[in-house]
Amino acid sequence: MKEHVARVTIDRAERLNAVDTATSARLNEVWAAIEADPEVRVVVLTGAGERAFCVGADMTADAVDKTGLEYWASLDPNGFGGLSLRDTLDVPVIARVNGYALGGGMEMVLGSDIVVAAEHAQFGLTEPRVGRLPLDGGIAQLVRRVPHTQAMGLLLTGRRAPASELYRMGLVNQVVPAGELDAAVDRWVADVLACAPTSLRAIKQVVQRTAGMTARDAQALRLPAVMAALASADAEEGVRAFQEKRPPAWTGR
Repeated sequence: MKEHVARVTIDRAERLNAVDTATSARLNEVWAAIEADPEVRVVVLTGAGERAFCVGADMTADAVDKTGLEYWASLDPNGFGGLSLRDTLDVPVIARVNGYALGGGMEMVLGSDIVVAAEHAQFGLTEPRVGRLPLDGGIAQLVRRVPHTQAMGLLLTGRRAPASELYRMGLVNQVVPAGELDAAVDRWVADVLACAPTSLRAIKQVVQRTAGMTARDAQALRLPAVMAALASADAEEGVRAFQEKRPPAWTGR
């Protein structure tokens, strides 16, 4: 971590950043460490190299030795890569999509909060094309994030879609040329860091933990991060800085 930014890179470029059992376990360790570190205020998730963000499970490794039912029974409750269904990570996650985001890689994108993609990036829940299912959040999340026909157009074909199409669907925040990807991500990071970390944790906790509730019930829920934000030093500092016409100095407390 540097300057409150944790950068998580799936470093298996030779396998297009496909995730095997060891990588999945390591990712879970990383997310748990981030959850426990109050100094982390934003995460940037990406894949090594220039070709792929993540192409999902490593089909040349242990996953291929399991039957479909065995694979389903062994699914991580936190979702693919420990992220796609994780509801305890209150820190904003920015997906820096530098290439293919397929299968579980697409599910990790769905588990992120902000998505910045290179123009050449491609997305897809390709599991049906190898006789499997996108059960790590792919089916459940996609139909909740985009119109039904758009979701089904991807789910029922297993096709790859360009970043521009995902942008039009609303699943990608920004598409830029590959050479401008880091600068674009850095701008998003700066915008996130301009906000009180206590506020962002509360916002994300409300979003993650009130799914399915009415807006009235969600607003009334006294979640820990909400109560902490309302009573925080950051809440006082933000108002004081605004009145004094200066940038706020966030402490995260």
